[in-house]
Amino acid sequence: MGESVNMFTALKKYADFTGRARRLEYWLFYLLNMLIQGALYILAPIFAASGSAEMAVVCYILLILWGLAIFIPALAVAVRRLHDSGRSGVFVLTILIPCVGGLIFLILMCLDSQPGPNMYGPNPKERYY
Repeated sequence: MGESVNMFTALKKYADFTGRARRLEYWLFYLLNMLIQGALYILAPIFAASGSAEMAVVCYILLILWGLAIFIPALAVAVRRLHDSGRSGVFVLTILIPCVGGLIFLILMCLDSQPGPNMYGPNPKERYY
């Protein structure tokens, strides 16, 4: 097994576009992001419906700030994930293709690691002694 991975690994490598990221690192980071965004999306209308418009606005502001804060680490972990499957980070731009870009990007994020070292570094799943 390689290095230990948790939900915060991608945040620790905030703007690191080099190397490789396992599927586990990418999807745990994605889960963390969805949990935080989901909580804010759920709380804002609840506050608005209960008459606390100020708290709803706070939730939406936090949502915007979270999106801005998470943009660079999300891009970095996606590029490292592409590196892990042997692809250039430029493939992250596939998400911009209308209609099918999201599906192509999803498939790329689900691909298995390229076995052994590649031009982006050693396989993070394997331990090298």
